[in-house]
Order: sequence, then structure tokens, then C-alpha cells
Amino acid sequence: MIPTTVECFKLLQQYSVPVHIVQHSRVVHGVALYLCQELNRHGESLDRSSVEAGALLHDIAKMESLNKGENHSRAGALLLSRLGYGGIAEIVRQHVVLDEQTPPELITEAAVVHYADKRVRHTTIVSLAERFQDLRERYGKEPAGLSFLADLESRSFLLEKRLFRWLSIRPESLNSIFGESIGLPQGA
Repeated sequence: MIPTTVECFKLLQQYSVPVHIVQHSRVVHGVALYLCQELNRHGESLDRSSVEAGALLHDIAKMESLNKGENHSRAGALLLSRLGYGGIAEIVRQHVVLDEQTPPELITEAAVVHYADKRVRHTTIVSLAERFQDLRERYGKEPAGLSFLADLESRSFLLEKRLFRWLSIRPESLNSIFGESIGLPQGA
């Protein structure tokens, strides 16, 4: 089962997701859907509805998890699984760290949402370098955290190369494609 866009926004409201997280999720949603469309145009077979729901719901448990000291990607996945959205739960579970056993040549819905989330700081589309600088400043207070972020950054750059290898746009083009809009390409 995959929730519709309307159902996703109802879930965000039902679980009291703060406005700033919903706004972040809308921008991630826009980037993820754009990449899904472009990748499918170049031969991938990504499920648009799964990308859409995964992007909108990826941070559904973030605030509650931060308050409880939990892993928000796992908490969100558990919540969505309990609601009957197992496929979307897997995307949400992997939005912070992709499963390593995924073959490197395979582009999945989870990979698209993961990458889109890494390109959005709050509601602004930024480069991976800018996003990881921000993450280091916010979460890299301990050596273990810095090591984790360095590994994640390295893997994110490899994913970026895989995602854009066949596309006619470059990663830095996302900023100009989306401009100042929240979640929608210019002209949409």
C-alpha cells in the first residue's frame, strides 16, 4: 500500500509534524520527484508514488524521536509499517543511511529519497559539500559522529555520480531548476 499525497499530508498532520519539517519534506519531495522523472526518462523503472510518499514522510517521526533520543529513520519506519505502508517504511528507514547490500549499480526509490534529503538543508537546496558541512556543525561533536558523517559524505558523493551519470543535468543545476520555490520546479 502506498499513501496518496493527500493521505501523506494527513499523516503529517495526524502525527503533529512541525511546519518547518513539513516544509523541508516538501522541498525534498520536489527534488526527489524531479530526479525520479529524469531517471525514468533515461531508462530506470522507479515507482513515482513510492518516491513521492517516501519523500513526504521521511521525517514523520523526527521531532518525537529527537525528544526521546531515538533514531528517527527507524522510528518513522516502524510507525509506517504499523500503518500498513511497509514499502514506504523501507524508504523512510534508509533516508539517513542506505543499506550497504544494495548493489552499487542499482538505483532504488530509497536511494533517490536519500539523495534528495542530503541536498536540502532546511528548505534550501544546497550542494552535498554544504549539506555535510552543516551536518558536521550540528551533529559532529564527537569523533565517532565525525567519522560517521565522513563515511556518509563519501558514500553520498558516489551515489550522486551514479544518479547523474546518464542525466543531461549536473548536480549543481538543481538549484537553478528549483529557484526559490518550495518543492516544485520553476514553471510547474
